[in-house]
Amino acid sequence: MTPSGSLARRVLAICACAALLAPAAASAEQADRSKPIHFSAEQPAEVDFDKRVGTLRGNVVITQGTLTIHADRIDFKQNADNSLSATAYGNPISFRQKKDGADEYYEGYAQRAVYDGQNETLQLYDNALLKQGKDEIRSNYISYNSATNVFRSEGRPNAPGGEGPGARVQGVFEPRSDNPLGAKAPPKADGKASEGGKAAPAKAPDGAKAAPTTTKGGADQAAKGGAPLTLTPDTTLSAK
Repeated sequence: MTPSGSLARRVLAICACAALLAPAAASAEQADRSKPIHFSAEQPAEVDFDKRVGTLRGNVVITQGTLTIHADRIDFKQNADNSLSATAYGNPISFRQKKDGADEYYEGYAQRAVYDGQNETLQLYDNALLKQGKDEIRSNYISYNSATNVFRSEGRPNAPGGEGPGARVQGVFEPRSDNPLGAKAPPKADGKASEGGKAAPAKAPDGAKAAPTTTKGGADQAAKGGAPLTLTPDTTLSAK
């Protein structure tokens, strides 16, 4: 193999691993596996009630608690622990499930998906998109473990006759509200306060006289609309 061919294979095998959220918020909704599995389809279905397996075609919808899968075709089974496992095909398929202990969902979109409810893993193939809130990752292959809240993605060539992100992994992580590098508090207003927390008096402009200060009594009188009271000594009274 030529060096350029080896390099191309490395580029096509780009892998990324990251935690979308803190481990404390990880894991899919645990109560889902205790709920019944509901399924519906527009075309005749093939279902084995004894083995709890089936194949559904035509606008298929499967739900179990907060878990929902929409696809053109789904091969599914009920596991021994009552969890659901399914392989879905569509243009695209959509997968949605609530995170355990949090009011948030993770969503997946692709041309094909393999979900293993026992191991809490989801694999998305071709033109794949995985979202949690405003965070997202795009690639032609994404695997996600909801128990550990970690994904792995690979850049792969687009499927024949289809469009996709190609041999690149693309993602967006929105800023967190608890980011220590977030916005700083607004600056304080201009002007310095005098000692004791009182504002310093304004300085009169050049050439102008400063306004006289008044005593508390004068201020009360001024507030009533009259001039301040002035006491004048009586010169007719002789001092004893």
